[in-house]
Amino acid sequence: MHKPASLISCPCGGVPASANYDACCGRYHVGEQHLQAPTPEALMRSRYSAYALGLVDYVRDTWHASTRPGTLARFDAADKWLGLEIKDAPRAIDDEGFVEFVARNKPKGGGAASRLHERSRFVREGGRWFYIDGVIL
Repeated sequence: MHKPASLISCPCGGVPASANYDACCGRYHVGEQHLQAPTPEALMRSRYSAYALGLVDYVRDTWHASTRPGTLARFDAADKWLGLEIKDAPRAIDDEGFVEFVARNKPKGGGAASRLHERSRFVREGGRWFYIDGVIL
């Protein structure tokens, strides 16, 4: 049986970890706060959840236009996302922020799990945060 979004825990692991999707990242994916994550960490978490839920439009819309790819080749709705760990998310300075994270995923069809360890850079324009780029660690 499919659970309503308000009853599922958020894919990002939320704070607290028991946070439901609607109260955590879901509010940024739809509704009044759509695309308005208040911090780089909140945007990172909401982007991870968008990957996990197959929300490619949200991922694209939160990617800065100067670095956004024409297609999201790394977006693979066939992957099963296993978890997100925020390693470091220092307070943003002016209109730039960074988040170091580890995201784990596994191909749904089988195969070994992998992990992405990245230090992502975010910029704020017009009051909105955008993912601009990242360095794989």
